[in-house]
Amino acid sequence: MTPADAGAGLLAPGWAGSPAAAEAGDGAVLRALLDAEAALTRAQAAAGLVPAEAAAAVTEAAADPGRFDLASLAERARGGGNPVIPLVADLTRAVGEPYGPFVHRGATSQDIMDTALMLVAHRVLGPLLDDLERAQRALSGLAAEHRDTVLPGRTLTQHAVPTTFGLKAAGWRSLVLDARDRVTAVRASLPAQLGGAAGTLAAFTAYGATDPTGLPALYARELGLHPPALPWHTLRTPVADLAGALAFTAAALGKLAADVLTYSRTEIAEVSEAGAGGSSAMPHKANPVRSTLIAAAARRAPQLAATLYGSLVAEDERPAGAWHAEWEPLRELLRLAGGAARDAAELTGGLRVHADVMREHLGLTHGLIVSERLSAELAPLLGRGRAKELLTGLARRAYAEGRDLGTLLGETLDELLSGEPESAERPEWRRFDLATATDPVRYTGSAGLLTDRALERP
Repeated sequence: MTPADAGAGLLAPGWAGSPAAAEAGDGAVLRALLDAEAALTRAQAAAGLVPAEAAAAVTEAAADPGRFDLASLAERARGGGNPVIPLVADLTRAVGEPYGPFVHRGATSQDIMDTALMLVAHRVLGPLLDDLERAQRALSGLAAEHRDTVLPGRTLTQHAVPTTFGLKAAGWRSLVLDARDRVTAVRASLPAQLGGAAGTLAAFTAYGATDPTGLPALYARELGLHPPALPWHTLRTPVADLAGALAFTAAALGKLAADVLTYSRTEIAEVSEAGAGGSSAMPHKANPVRSTLIAAAARRAPQLAATLYGSLVAEDERPAGAWHAEWEPLRELLRLAGGAARDAAELTGGLRVHADVMREHLGLTHGLIVSERLSAELAPLLGRGRAKELLTGLARRAYAEGRDLGTLLGETLDELLSGEPESAERPEWRRFDLATATDPVRYTGSAGLLTDRALERP
């Protein structure tokens, strides 16, 4: 099996065919490695350490990844523990004399590997951010359209008090924006890596640099990456920050997916995905596939991020194993987050909201969904203890008799008032409106205002 075969994504429909798959595959990593090598020679040329002709020759030879054998590189990487070593040999041959000896001069394998992976991340995060933008726009539209669409709020799986779908969508959008902000910040800070064998830049001094400390900034500029303050061979903050942003993104989108999966259940059916997936066995199925794939990504991302956080514990000036352990989890995390963002954009752009079903579900608990309001409004009339006792008894009757809480409460209040004529003259009784107090649509608190406020966030 070739590396290309291994990267097709047959078992990873969440990222297969996504921009992240294209920008993080073996071919893309090879391209980033070659870009890193070419930029290194150009940076040294800009510093006067190598001839300009050498920079041009290396850049030209590195411009065509197709001339390098991926399968051979992967197999020969076992010899030195990373693919940079065989690639340098092949690139040096491709450049030829007299400029081949300028390939990789002064650098160590980790300089190129770290820089290439930062390039890969930078290239993946661009389309990922585009997809997050598509998702937030779609959610903004849903929140505005359904600002006052009422549905049951649910806590600990049970109906609680009414809320609005607009507020739900605004909450999802807030998480998407949180992810966008984190990814934007981490993308802008992705650094190049250049330190040489042990992070001292000593080789560049040996090759004639009087002060090589400015070389990493020149290198970063060639690549469009952030200039590093120090060589970070064992200072893995950039990888940890990237892991955190990607894991957060997957989890934020996973929250959205979890809600859609719940609301898409046959017994609930308050929302549905456009273009839902079918089943190999059951012709009637319309599965919420986009949400399913996002949920799968959200479950895998934390473990991948944990590996990257674990690699912060990197010994000496160059680590054995900690650095090597990062490569595959980082790429997979990029793929998962990128695929989830793609799926979230598609999901939110076609989400169908069934407002009539939501309204119908408000009555599933026989009016008990407004018991909190009734408890608050009856407490001044009956006393807090008596009001709670009354409503608790009526709740049991509503379930047992299949009758509406409002009807039972009306009958009970009539009995109470008939036994206490003076109560009917009290102003608080005259102000009590049973129809309003038992209407779920009129008990959404500040949901509309909160939605408006959330949509003010750019």
